[in-house]
Amino acid sequence: MSPDGTALRLRGQRWPPGSFAIMAVVNRTPDSFFDAGATFGFDAALAAAERARAAGAQIIDVGGVKAGPGPEVSPAEEIDRVAGLVAALRARDDEVVISVDTWRAEVGEAVARAGADLINDTWGGADPGLAEVAAAHGLGLVCAHAGPMAPRTGPFRPAYQDVVRQATEAVTGLAARAVAAGVPRESILIDPAHDFGKTTWHSLEITRRLGEMSATGWPVLVAVSHKDFVGETLGLPTSERAEGTVAALAISALLGARVFRVHDVTAARRALEVVASLP
Repeated sequence: MSPDGTALRLRGQRWPPGSFAIMAVVNRTPDSFFDAGATFGFDAALAAAERARAAGAQIIDVGGVKAGPGPEVSPAEEIDRVAGLVAALRARDDEVVISVDTWRAEVGEAVARAGADLINDTWGGADPGLAEVAAAHGLGLVCAHAGPMAPRTGPFRPAYQDVVRQATEAVTGLAARAVAAGVPRESILIDPAHDFGKTTWHSLEITRRLGEMSATGWPVLVAVSHKDFVGETLGLPTSERAEGTVAALAISALLGARVFRVHDVTAARRALEVVASLP
């Protein structure tokens, strides 16, 4: 069963259907596809989080491992990159919702103890123990669709009979299993995961038909910021995808998405304010 469009609740904050929350990306990685390591340093990451909060972000999403292929990062190294930052953010700001982008249960355990509120599992339940960690600590959980891809692998000729239907079935199934494991129902989001296990055509189709996923009632998170499907559609590099990102965000908002993972908080906030003002 879907939660019938109930409010999303994280750290005592509530977002009912029709409202929007901005999740700002802060990556403690030396090889981020977007900023090439600009926030890898601890102080730089902390400052970026503070700027995002000042610009209007309600959620800070901390990442310690590049999503795509690259040098191996052990669980211990990932924990070293993210847990201290989570603790520092929590000490400075009691209201901000802190999310951590990880697929590993041991990392989830460490950041839960450090003060995180949400686990952003972009790899579709690759580690089943992650939901159990979220349940044990009362954290929220993002249930994403990565198709058949293993963590940190790129899509190789992914094929779906109906990518929207299959992605929707996958994420709602993960959400139902999370509830069964004890994760608070009102703190679960689903994410179609644009570009993860998908071609540009798949990601565009997901965007066009996002309303089908929103109609399940589960709060939908979208992460389209500067993604490859935007770049390939426009024929532009990462640094020139701002306008395409805003267009994809606005369309997603109109089709029912509630949480938006972005690099440019100000641009996203302004676009979403326009969407929210439509009669």
